[in-house]
Amino acid sequence: MSRKTASARAGSDRANLYDEITDKIVAELEAGRVPWVQPWGTAAVKAPLAMPRNAATGRQYSGINVLILWGAVIEHGYAAQTWLTFRQALALGGNVRKGEHGTTVVYADRFVPDDEKRRARETGEEAQAIPFLKRFTVFNAAQCENLADDVAVAAPPPPPGLIEPRVEALIRATGIDFRIGGNRAFYAPGPDFVMVPPPQAYFEPINWHRTALHELGHATGHASRVGRDLSGSYGTKKYAFEELVALS
Repeated sequence: MSRKTASARAGSDRANLYDEITDKIVAELEAGRVPWVQPWGTAAVKAPLAMPRNAATGRQYSGINVLILWGAVIEHGYAAQTWLTFRQALALGGNVRKGEHGTTVVYADRFVPDDEKRRARETGEEAQAIPFLKRFTVFNAAQCENLADDVAVAAPPPPPGLIEPRVEALIRATGIDFRIGGNRAFYAPGPDFVMVPPPQAYFEPINWHRTALHELGHATGHASRVGRDLSGSYGTKKYAFEELVALS
């Protein structure tokens, strides 16, 4: 590959990436949240204002990565400004939670190919470096589990009175692994746990209770309980049936 071709390709990659980020920012500015589609927001679970950094190396991200990662924190309501690659999470003894989606960041630098070094030696000219752009996928520490205490992110405890005591007692009585945190509400049949965003993130307290009980309804279908068929994918009759059960 010639120097001109490599340089042109790197420039094209940068332009495409910047276009992607610009389009995303514009789309977020134009979009509004619809409470009846997702009854929770992110204002109550924002991370403190800080520069995003890598949780494994301690190094701060820079350039356009700062905007990318700040945008992800705001969009998803993460409680931390620390990030890890999939392998870094494993190396720290943890793992990325199943079903989580990462955020793309970039690393830009220059390198001098071996043929260019030879050419420079033969001609006596200065070797020309070729710019390159690599993309990486990182995950917020809040998207990981089993990390050490100094890396893990705990969701802030809900203020007193947000959870109805009778509902809280019911949740405890089920014996189901019920977790509060993140920005998604779901039941994970494999590891058998329920995850619901913090109550303070919801626009109306009643919607947290509805969501929590709905996901607990799905959890009753586990093989160790009622034993319903939970294998239906979105749009199938099995899925529709399970949703009706959880709504009842």
